[in-house]
Amino acid sequence: MGHFFFPILHTPLHTVALTAYLPDFLRHLTIQRRLAKNTVAAYGADLRAFLRFLASQKEPGPAEVGKEQIQQFFQHCHQRRISARSNARRLASLRAFFLFLEKQGAVTANPLEEIDGPKIGRSLPKALTIAEVDTLLLPPASPTPLALRNCAMLHLLYASGLRVSELVTLPVSGCNLASGHLRIVGKGNKERVIPFSAAAGERVREYLERGRPLLLKGKPSPMLFCSNRGGAMTRVRFWQIIKKTALTAGITKEISPHMLRHSFATHLLAGGADLRSVQMMLGHTDIATTQIYTHVDIDRLKSAHRRFHPRG
Repeated sequence: MGHFFFPILHTPLHTVALTAYLPDFLRHLTIQRRLAKNTVAAYGADLRAFLRFLASQKEPGPAEVGKEQIQQFFQHCHQRRISARSNARRLASLRAFFLFLEKQGAVTANPLEEIDGPKIGRSLPKALTIAEVDTLLLPPASPTPLALRNCAMLHLLYASGLRVSELVTLPVSGCNLASGHLRIVGKGNKERVIPFSAAAGERVREYLERGRPLLLKGKPSPMLFCSNRGGAMTRVRFWQIIKKTALTAGITKEISPHMLRHSFATHLLAGGADLRSVQMMLGHTDIATTQIYTHVDIDRLKSAHRRFHPRG
């Protein structure tokens, strides 16, 4: 991978505003670290919040930002009731940014080295029960093109554990009905192959034959799932769809597309799937990320033990 050229470095470093480095840093995340678009956007949002705070304090150059300014920023976040989890993410963004500045020679010391992150604990992912999933995946009473699409999307999401961003951007070419697998390009442009069930395949096939052509009305589209105007589906729209479907099915708990991904992993592990296979299907880089689902299953077993053991 080629190196970036930074014309701003021709200016003396102590006079260069931090904001001048942000576009190059975000390009670095996209091109060299190959992070997903949404991840880069989150970095950008966190850093702009920090830069806005610095601007309100008569923004210093990069060499003048020290531990005191960092602490003041997080005190400001705390006063605004920013959650510990959001602050932990902001801290990670700042660490990456200042590491980048060090490598560019913009700072000689990293002010983040002595800053401890907030203690956020570990929140276990929430999953639906198998009975709730069965209710959610019932075929539509009226098989309109939109109902067929929504049913196919829900079936495929639970059958594969996709991220919602991967589902709504899935091309037709990425879904092989004959072999029953998906080819996904996920975070960091990493490709993975995920099998899906025959039941999900039937729902997708039905949508392709009876729903998608009516939605597209003759327009070409590379996307598997399209809107009622033939355009691309959005994450927000699918969020609305899953909430409405759950409400219609009588599921009262708060539900999200990610909950079906959690349910996919939890139910696989509860059924005896090995952790490494689930990691590969979910697209987790670190198996420790996948291991959290084993804790979900252990908690379920503990709950059953407490309820039914005679001396629980």
